[in-house]
Amino acid sequence: MFSALVAAALAVVVVHAPKADLRLEVARTEAQREYGLMNRTSLPKHTGMIFVFPQDGKIAFWMKDTLIPLDMVFVGADGTVRLVDRNVATVPPSLPDGRIPLENGVAKYVIELPAGEAILDGIVTGARLNLADVPSAAQN
Repeated sequence: MFSALVAAALAVVVVHAPKADLRLEVARTEAQREYGLMNRTSLPKHTGMIFVFPQDGKIAFWMKDTLIPLDMVFVGADGTVRLVDRNVATVPPSLPDGRIPLENGVAKYVIELPAGEAILDGIVTGARLNLADVPSAAQN
């Protein structure tokens, strides 16, 4: 199954946030970024996924098949948090693709965490995250 193969292949890095260390799966290829956290039914505290893009720029996330509410953190290349979308709601599986909302921001990295986690970990607009251990985006 594709989802199991994607999840098995993902590296995990520790990102140092102001109030917690986060264990994040790294989505660095186009396929990994596209699949993201689809079909997950839970995420433990202080865990999630970091999406790594080739360059800093406008990004839109389509939340299809995302089954749990998330906090989405848009981060610049220098590790500065630019935007935190809190408690991004799930969408019903029956919602037609054309009606699934997009989450937009400008970033090189996007971190998805369980809803409510960002504020607990001190992740707010303007905070700095240590991304030294995060690999570059893979060439597609």
